[in-house]
Parts: sequence; C-alpha cells; structure tokens
Amino acid sequence: MLDDATTRSGGTAKASSRAAATELAVAAPAAVTLPVPAPVPAGFAARCTRTLLSPWSRLSLLLVLLAAAASSVLLFEPQKLLANGWPPHVAGPAAMVLFAVAYGLITVAFVPRPLLNLAAGALFGSEWGIGAAMAGTVLGAGIAFGLGRLLGQEALRPLLRGRLLKAADGQFSRHGFRSMLAVRLFPGVPFWAANYAAAVSRMGYVPFLLATAIGSIPNVAAYVVAGARASTPTSPAFLIALACIALPALAGAVVAWRKRHHLRGR
Repeated sequence: MLDDATTRSGGTAKASSRAAATELAVAAPAAVTLPVPAPVPAGFAARCTRTLLSPWSRLSLLLVLLAAAASSVLLFEPQKLLANGWPPHVAGPAAMVLFAVAYGLITVAFVPRPLLNLAAGALFGSEWGIGAAMAGTVLGAGIAFGLGRLLGQEALRPLLRGRLLKAADGQFSRHGFRSMLAVRLFPGVPFWAANYAAAVSRMGYVPFLLATAIGSIPNVAAYVVAGARASTPTSPAFLIALACIALPALAGAVVAWRKRHHLRGR
C-alpha cells in the first residue's frame, strides 16, 4: 500500500510539473509583444565611417569651412572692427591677446594681413603692435597649415602632376625651412596660398612655424611701424617703413620675373 501511495504521489508531482511547463511554454510567446529589429549588416557602419573619413570627404569639409569663413568675413567685416571699432573697455595685455586671436582666425578666412598689421600699429604702437601682429601671424599660419594637412593633403597630393607643381612640392618637401623662409621674406605669394601649399607638401610642422615666425618679422614690422606713424607721414620712421615695404615687393617681383623667363627657356 505504501508503494502504491508513493507511486501515486510521484505520478501526481510529475503530472503537475508537466502541466506547469506547458502553461509557461504557452504563455511565453504571448508575453513577447515588441517587434524584433532587422539585423544591420556588419559592414554598414564601417563603410559609412570610411566614406566620412575619406580624403575627398575631408577636402569637401575643408572647402565648406573656408567658404563659411570667407562669407562671415564679407558679411561682418571684422577687419573694420579691428581697425576702427575696438571696444574701449578692452585694454592692456587682454586687448593684445584678443587682437592676436582675432588676427589669426580671420587671416585663415583670407583677410589681407597688411590691413591688420597697420591696425596693430595704430592700436598698440610700434613695439606692442609688432608683438600682437606676429602672434596673430604665427597663429593664423598654424591653423591654416593644420587644416590643410588634416583635411586636404591626402586628396590633393595625387593631383600634383604638372612640372611646376612637382617642382614646388619637391622644394617644400626637401627644403622646408629654407623654402618657407624665402617665401615669407620676399612678398609675392599670398599668405594663405603659402600656408596651404606647405600643408599639402611633406614639410614638417616645426620648420614651417619657425620659418614663418622669422621670415615674417621684417614685413610685419614695416607695416606696424607705418600704421603707428601714419599721423606723421613725413617722419623718418614712416618713410623708412614705406621703403621696407616697397623694396622687398620690388625684389620679389624681379625674382619672379627672372624665374618665369628661366623656366620658359628650358
């Protein structure tokens, strides 16, 4: 009798377990009501990343940034703010730092540097004006070089196929400091053009900045002194500054003319 009772209790327990499992199996599908998302291809995100980081995408971003910067300069004309509308409550070192930062940013947007150098002399005088203008010059050159190197070099280097382009690229790549120093000392090549040409080449960052800092001193100093002494145009300092502006420009034009005829004769 005990065996029969045990058998009956075991059978009842097994039946109860099977019934509970069946109820859970039936209830489980009903509890899942959220749709299952379709699987995303494993390579889709990688392809999107490669497309966004491709050389031509980065070059397009650089062009968009430069176009936006140039449009902002044409719209707001910050060079007038630097020259004529400087906030009167900003003075001393803070004014010089603000001027240098603004100088660097708007030179990336193709604002002519001579205007800014004259403004530096008119606002801060000769000594402090040279310091502020030189800081802005190096800052603007560094920003342009960094943007060109990061966003444009890989896309533009395969396009260097002409003889002149290859010669300029080879000169910048092999003799970076010397070449950039010559470009800065002898005006003729626009500031922004030299920055982006150096960025596309294989010139190093440190030689570029060092050559820019050293080579820009004479030109910057001449314009700053001219701006500081503009109220006395017959003073010796103003006349010497004008001579320092005109003579390198004339020398640069002569060198460019001779180089052009030399290349034609080959």
